[in-house]
Amino acid sequence: MTIGDQQIRVQLAIKQEEQQRGLMFRQTLAENDGMLFIFSRPESRSFWMRNVDLPLDVGYINPEGVLREVYPMYPHDENSVPSRGSDIQYVLEMNQDWYQEHKVFPGAKIDIALIADAMKDRGFNPAQFGMPDQ
Repeated sequence: MTIGDQQIRVQLAIKQEEQQRGLMFRQTLAENDGMLFIFSRPESRSFWMRNVDLPLDVGYINPEGVLREVYPMYPHDENSVPSRGSDIQYVLEMNQDWYQEHKVFPGAKIDIALIADAMKDRGFNPAQFGMPDQ
């Protein structure tokens, strides 16, 4: 998928157990790899780093696929990193400083239709997540 003009590979976290595990216990994450958390409705989100060994950046994304906020997160820090906005439906975790190094700033977009296709490939109905079902 892409965010802004950057090509990335993401693992989708759709099921609750996938979201709870996230990137826990991972020892490495390739430069352009990340995890995209997909929620059924927009709301305020908050992430933390229990059992996560890697420094990450968390990007909070609205239902239209627009990146709104990016924050650093530190290994094993159990303090939550909340979104300021209450309209966050997607969360993209990447290696720390990835957004800055790749010049991906708030306002960059992800392709919702492409994500919807990937969800269908896994047996999910994108319409149940407020996404277009083409």
